[in-house]
Amino acid sequence: MRRALPSLAALSTGVLLLTACAQPAESGGDEEVGIGSGPVQNQLSIATGGTAGVYYPIGGALSGIIGDNIEGQSGSVEATGASVENIRLLGSGTAHMAIVQGDAADQAATGTADFEGAPVETYSLAVLYPNVFHAVTLDPIAESKGFECFSDVVESRYSVGDVGSGNEATTNQVFASLEIAGDQIEIDQLGYAETASALQNGQLDAGSWVVGEGHAGITELGTTDDLHLIPLCDDERSAVVNGYGGYTEHTIAAGTYPGVDEDVPTIAVWNALVVSGGFNEDQAYEITKAMFENIDAVLDVYAPAEEYLVAETILNSPVPVHPGALRYYEEQGIEIPEELRP
Repeated sequence: MRRALPSLAALSTGVLLLTACAQPAESGGDEEVGIGSGPVQNQLSIATGGTAGVYYPIGGALSGIIGDNIEGQSGSVEATGASVENIRLLGSGTAHMAIVQGDAADQAATGTADFEGAPVETYSLAVLYPNVFHAVTLDPIAESKGFECFSDVVESRYSVGDVGSGNEATTNQVFASLEIAGDQIEIDQLGYAETASALQNGQLDAGSWVVGEGHAGITELGTTDDLHLIPLCDDERSAVVNGYGGYTEHTIAAGTYPGVDEDVPTIAVWNALVVSGGFNEDQAYEITKAMFENIDAVLDVYAPAEEYLVAETILNSPVPVHPGALRYYEEQGIEIPEELRP
């Protein structure tokens, strides 16, 4: 049952700067722009996530890499609602770069799910680290509700995550793959801290954390309460992995969290640094190169990503690779498959 995530060490969490800077991208609007042909943006706005999450400090590290290593360029980090909102910011020209979950990027590019009828042209500069799907509850709740497999959450009170977050997008895709309808669950849309409090106060039965393994919020919950992670059983994992979103099977090893003494089978989704098609090709190359050459700055803020922050992880990209980034990867001898070429 244990299957490791693709061994491709993830791409260096590249240039993720977020902009609090509200300077709009110069290549937005309805004007047709060829891939990589937009103007150089000297002040880069990069969308990340909440200040308590991982995207935000990674964005800060990448902002520093850009400002210190690329002449005439700087970046600012902006806190957002994460993946879905970030892609919409790219589409509107409000942000130039964004850190997002791969399933949200895939949905944006294909015009599905939250982007139904409104696709957003999205290309990757880098693939970062995997987010793992944690279905979190407490032991007393799991026992009373009979939570043995994920589908057992039907008819329970369940938090899917913040409105517009990648957490919500992934959870909704899992529900869809398992043919669990929205009216079969009492859904709440809470952030991680609010979900933990609601579990402790008996106001919720379970909730999703789609985060890097070893997340501090889950660890903290496990130090004060009897933590329980609901597994995705064999047929459930197969349905999700073989559905939409580019998910992979994953196992949360025993001991990763306090009180979790057995392996927990689940799924994972890769995070990516993405831009719009019009993002300047030479600038994309310079940013991707600077990111990998200064990856220690990213590891300083998120050490668990060390296993993944290598150029080869681009092969897990959920969307085509931007031409500028493609040039860098080919210089490193990485053969990008046809389906990931722009």
